[in-house]
Amino acid sequence: MEAAKVTAVVARLVGDIGLAEDLAQDAFVQALEQWPRDGIPHKPGAWLTSTARRRAIDRIRREVNLAGKLQQVGHAEELRVAELAEGDFDAALEDIDDDVLGLVFAACHPALTAQARICLTLRMIAGLTTREIARAFLTTEATVAQRISRAKKTLRQDGVTIEVPSGAELAPRLASVLEVVYLVFNEGYAATSGRDWLRGDLMEEAIRLGRVLSALAPREPEVHGLLALMEVQASRTRARIGPGGEPVLLLDQDRTRWDWALVNHALAELDRAMALVGPEIRDAGPYVLQAAIAACHARARTAEATDWALIAALYGRLGQVRPSPVVELNRAVALSYAEGPGPALEVVDRLVEAGALGDYHLLPSVRGDLLARLGREEEARAEFGRAAALTQNEAERALLQRRAGAPVDGPEHDPNMTRTQH
Repeated sequence: MEAAKVTAVVARLVGDIGLAEDLAQDAFVQALEQWPRDGIPHKPGAWLTSTARRRAIDRIRREVNLAGKLQQVGHAEELRVAELAEGDFDAALEDIDDDVLGLVFAACHPALTAQARICLTLRMIAGLTTREIARAFLTTEATVAQRISRAKKTLRQDGVTIEVPSGAELAPRLASVLEVVYLVFNEGYAATSGRDWLRGDLMEEAIRLGRVLSALAPREPEVHGLLALMEVQASRTRARIGPGGEPVLLLDQDRTRWDWALVNHALAELDRAMALVGPEIRDAGPYVLQAAIAACHARARTAEATDWALIAALYGRLGQVRPSPVVELNRAVALSYAEGPGPALEVVDRLVEAGALGDYHLLPSVRGDLLARLGREEEARAEFGRAAALTQNEAERALLQRRAGAPVDGPEHDPNMTRTQH
């Protein structure tokens, strides 16, 4: 629980995330040795932070010129350590929260690859072990450890500081942070490979990270928007799987099985985001818009009550803010319910002609569904067969094969919508 805070505080002092993590671990080891003997301190976080800081200063004294480096650290730093040791941790909590947010921005730095950012965030911020990260993403522990090690080295070589960016740097850096959290959630919501369709542990971890960001950056509407989006999607988890393990489409779900407490929390987060954005939806960012789309489903107590016209319009706005063939595919799905499969098929056919989603299995999957609804069964089966050949998820492949009329070699999955929106 305290690992990210302790690491963040020390990282700001020593300027090296890897070294900060080592010093924090030293403090945890010392706690394991002392606490059983002396008792748990009244404020464990303060004790751990002050111990790790002392170790950092001791290391600076040993390894560099005392006069040169300690003049930079300053006598005030040692006084701050003493204050924390004496239990003044609550007074310093706001600064420590800033340090944690700075660590989040460092772990999600654009200099790192997307995979490295995910691994480093889950390790440094969420506290997952390399084994847990490897199991979640179906890779080896050695691969994860290597990614984390390289990421720390890159940050050290690039001189990345543990601080919250400001001014013109904030927006792109925040976008990188939110992207990482969303990627983690997406992998839990609809796994890209393997046998499991859902990975609840990853969804929960992403939501936890979203709540940390929401508390640390309360004036950023996109942070609240992303949290609202993830919570609405996660609220449907129990209803997405039938009693035999089969997938249940959104429009067929028993909405009494949705987690309505989570839905209500999500809608409150969306309200916070909209209050920051202002009355004009055109000023909303992509995560707020996606959350607004998800909220349309959440507010409809029955499938028939869904406002598909509003959803299609919101996708149209999202396409203006963040043009993407995937967004356009989602708009086509909404359009198919608002105006019928014919107009939606025209949109999908334009995407096929453009060739932008040639390897994306949900394009032929959606096209197959639209063709089936138009009564063009043979063409639909061919599209489902193409989609089955493209997906790496065994559960998705099984349902697509069934809809294509091919032998099924695994559990079923709903292929109709893109990964998180529906």
